[in-house]
Amino acid sequence: MSSFIASNPISSLAQREFVRHFGAKSSIIVRSPGRVNLIGEHTDYNDGFVLPLAIDRSTWLAVNPRADNRVRLYSTDFKESAEFSLTDLKSDKPEWAEYAKGVAEQLLGEKHALRGFDAVIATDVPVGAGLSSSASFSLGITRAFHAVSGFTWDSASMARLCQRVEKARIGVNCGIMDQLIIASAEEGQAMQLDCRSLATKAAPLPVGYAVVILDTKKSRTLAGSAYNERRSQCEAAAKFFGAQALRDVSVAQITAAQGQLDPLIWRRARHVVTENDRVEQAIAAMHAGDAVKLGQLMNASHESLRADYEVSCDELDEISALARLQPGCVGARMTGAGFGGCGVALVKTENATALATVVASGYQKRFGVTPAIYVTKASAGVSHEKQ
Repeated sequence: MSSFIASNPISSLAQREFVRHFGAKSSIIVRSPGRVNLIGEHTDYNDGFVLPLAIDRSTWLAVNPRADNRVRLYSTDFKESAEFSLTDLKSDKPEWAEYAKGVAEQLLGEKHALRGFDAVIATDVPVGAGLSSSASFSLGITRAFHAVSGFTWDSASMARLCQRVEKARIGVNCGIMDQLIIASAEEGQAMQLDCRSLATKAAPLPVGYAVVILDTKKSRTLAGSAYNERRSQCEAAAKFFGAQALRDVSVAQITAAQGQLDPLIWRRARHVVTENDRVEQAIAAMHAGDAVKLGQLMNASHESLRADYEVSCDELDEISALARLQPGCVGARMTGAGFGGCGVALVKTENATALATVVASGYQKRFGVTPAIYVTKASAGVSHEKQ
C-alpha cells in the first residue's frame, strides 16, 4: 500500500465498505481534501482575492470501473446508496447524489466519454461546517470519472466544472475558491488566488505557527437566501460604481461613496473592498514571514464580516474571541460563508494543543456544546492512485 493511502482510517473504511457492498476489492482510491480559508471571505464571487489552503481532512472514494454506463454509490456517512445511469440524470433522492449527477451532466456536456463505476464514499470533512465538504465531494467524483474514463485532467477546468454543478444543479451561486484550491493545492502551502484570472501562486505559511480549525458544531446551509441575497447586494454596488465587480473598486472609492449608496449596500460593499485589501496585505505579510501582521489582518477580517457583512453569529464570535485570548495566538476569525460552521486561528505551534483544550472548555460552558478543534496541515489537492 502506497504512502498516499497508508494508515489512513477513512481510506481504510471506504475500502472495507466497498468489499461489503460490492463483493470485491476496489482498484482505485481517490482523495479529495476539504479546505479552510485563512483570509478573503465573500471576495471570490466579486472577482477578488482569497488565501485558502487544502486541509488534511478529506473525502475518500474507493472505486472500481464498470463495463456499462451505470454509477452505483454508497455513502458511509449517510448510510445510503444511490444509483443512476449516465443516460438518465433526472433529479431524485437521495439529495447528496445530486452532486454526482451534476458532475456527470457537466462532463457529458463537454463531450467527455464516460464510463460508469461503483464507489464507496467516506469522509472526515464535516458537513455544514464551512470546510467545503460539497466541493470536496464534487471534485472527488470528478476525479473518479477521470480515473475510470481517461479524459485529460486540467485543474482549472475541472474546478470551473464543479462550480457549475453548484450553480446549475444545487442552486448555490458560489464563487470558484473552494473548487480551485481543492483541484490544485500544493502540500505544505497556502494558495493565493485571483478569482478573476484564476491565477494561483503558492504562499508560505509562517514558520513555527499552526493553523487551528475551530468547529462550532453549528450547522448552516449555503443554499439559503442570505448567501444569494448578499451576492445581489454586491452586484448592485458594483453597478453603482460602473465596475465589472467590486474587485475593481478601491478603498478610497468606497469610503468616498458613504452617503451616496444605500447604507446597507454600502456596508456590504465596504466589507468586500476592504477584505480584498486585507488579502493583499496578508500575502505580503506571509512572504515577509510576519505572522503577527497576518494575525492582525485575520482579526480585522472577522470584525468586518460581523459588522458590515453580517454573516457571523454568537458562536463564531465567541470561539474566535476565546482563541485570541490564548497564549501564542496572533489572530482568529470566522471562515467560510458564515451563519455557523468554523473559525480559524493562527497560533504558535507549541501553544496549539493548550489552545484547543481551553477554547473547547470555554465554548462548552457558554453554549452547552463541545466544539471540534484540531490542528491542520496544508495538504495537496485532489488525486488518485490505482491499487
